Amino acid sequence: MLAATIARRNATEMIRTQSIARSLSSKATRVGGPIGSDGRHEIWREGIYDHDNEPKVKRRDGTYQPIEKLRGFINYQRNKEPYRDPAKRVLDWGELNPVEGIDDEKHTSIERKVQAARCMDCGTPFCQTHTGCPVNNLIPEWNNLVYNGQWSDAIQRLHKTNNFPEFTGRVCPAPCEGACVAGLVDAPVTIKDIEYSIVDNAWNEGLITPRIPKERTGMTVAVVGSGPSGLAAADQLNQMGHKVTVFERADRIGGLLMYGIPNMKLEKETVDRRVNLLREEGIEFVTNANIGDNVDVNDLRVNFDALSLCLGATKPRDLPVPGRDLNGVHFAMEFLTENQKKLLLTKEGRLESNWDKSKYITAAGKNVIVIGGGDTGTDCIGTSMRHRCKSVTNFELMPRPPAERAPDNPWPQWPRVYGIDYGHAEVRAVFGKDPREYAVMTKEFIGDEHGNVKALITQDVDISSGRPTAIEGSEREWPCDLAVLSMGFVSPEDYIAKELDLDLDQRSNIHAVYGDYRTSLEGVFAAGDCRRGQSLVVWAIHEGRGVADAVDTYLKEKRRDELSAGKPTSVFANLSSISASV
Repeated sequence: MLAATIARRNATEMIRTQSIARSLSSKATRVGGPIGSDGRHEIWREGIYDHDNEPKVKRRDGTYQPIEKLRGFINYQRNKEPYRDPAKRVLDWGELNPVEGIDDEKHTSIERKVQAARCMDCGTPFCQTHTGCPVNNLIPEWNNLVYNGQWSDAIQRLHKTNNFPEFTGRVCPAPCEGACVAGLVDAPVTIKDIEYSIVDNAWNEGLITPRIPKERTGMTVAVVGSGPSGLAAADQLNQMGHKVTVFERADRIGGLLMYGIPNMKLEKETVDRRVNLLREEGIEFVTNANIGDNVDVNDLRVNFDALSLCLGATKPRDLPVPGRDLNGVHFAMEFLTENQKKLLLTKEGRLESNWDKSKYITAAGKNVIVIGGGDTGTDCIGTSMRHRCKSVTNFELMPRPPAERAPDNPWPQWPRVYGIDYGHAEVRAVFGKDPREYAVMTKEFIGDEHGNVKALITQDVDISSGRPTAIEGSEREWPCDLAVLSMGFVSPEDYIAKELDLDLDQRSNIHAVYGDYRTSLEGVFAAGDCRRGQSLVVWAIHEGRGVADAVDTYLKEKRRDELSAGKPTSVFANLSSISASV
């Protein structure tokens, strides 16, 4: 009886809160809203001598009051920090995010506090559960610390669950915001902005310093792959006291963080800064080491106590239609990787990558068509815009998403709704229209007499039956000088798995049970996209942390067994003998 009464009371309070929020939102709209012409909540001070004190902030009801958190989600409006002006940022390769002291769009400390104040005392924070943040970030805790100005404590709480918040704060689509409880009654908290602010403040204030492990276990681990899962695994294992060596087949550390995500989303100095920190903490990195090619994977098994495969899912989904082999039809990563390598030219004119001019793909002056959406498709659009393309069009197989959640997409699921990403905004700013064409599929590429693509044929798609079906007679021809295939990735490349004779799952990923991460071979583990399939950077970090725990448990068991058998425990191998043959 008591439980039923409490449930009814809670339901009544939720309905009342929703009504208040909607009423205030409506009133704020009528009075002009709390956001001023500068894109921030309006502030008011008592007089010219009041600048040493925190100003009063305009609320949705039109009054100016001191900032408070108890009813912050009702009093204040969600105000996401905007990216730089799209018409200006397409002229450079700088990050989308505004820079303190340079860009007017950058939020002030007052606005950051106001946004942190919107985090409600919701009791059950879905933002940090499996429906929200994969690494279970302690979001309400560090939101409250930011509100109270305790930035040093905030970065400690953030690092408690997330090894690389400067990466997720820039590139994560923020599923946590889709699961935010405030989103039930109004707009969600700007969690991603706050995370970004915490970690950038920490770097600027010197709060992030090397953590040298005080003790070493004498056990060694090889991590293959230096993407987010590999780096997270290496970081965790190193802090546990194990000696970790990371092998990367590219010429620079970072995996997709370095060459897969373009500079305007994640500047490479940001990646290098974290990698250099990990190096100072004792992790060894070996580049140009293509395991299974110029480095024998069995050498790793012999010289290390455990092997963790964090290979990513790098085998792209192809489009087997007539004309696919024409010049000018490329996979997204061919386009993005070579572009990023070219950008790594220093101010002194020294190229800091193995850029191959013959592989470089330019969109300059071309009609570009990007086939496939998602983050990678948007990155291809943004890159084409900075190349000064003639036009850019983006094909999506599915229909345009609804403006609001559909009935089969309830909170706290990720909202599958229509949105405008950075690349779309740039096309709108330059060409005056959105680049996306929905519910179309490519039927054929058309070439010229020199074997170059010059156009493609599409058909409209009907999905009423539950699967895409081409509509006869709906063919259209589109001019196209460069076609970029951005349709996702199907699996990891299989040559390492074949050499080790590892079991694969039905999707050709390396088979390793979630939570255990052990493959079918003793001492070999797998994590990240090569185990779970292509996913988000934050999921890769989660997997890296998980496999580190599994490897640590295995090494403890191995050491205990060696001690009980009277065998000498493992010591650090002469790692200089395990170098790439280049």
